[in-house]
Amino acid sequence: MNAPTDLSMKTDDVLAVELEVFRRQHRDLDEAIMALTERGTADQLTVRRLKKQKLALKDRIALIEDRLTPDIIA
Repeated sequence: MNAPTDLSMKTDDVLAVELEVFRRQHRDLDEAIMALTERGTADQLTVRRLKKQKLALKDRIALIEDRLTPDIIA
């Protein structure tokens, strides 16, 4: 998640690769959160931090998808 936030400097190919990486990380965080909560031994602070990371990834994914999806004028 140390990638620069300026999407205008990146090519579509780079953004597509980043998109897949971020989606995988988002999925992994989701699985980690579920595993921690199902065990019942989850530290609430840790769960909150993971959820915050997951939300940041979701926002980043949305930005990249918007950049990669062409605007269609109807």
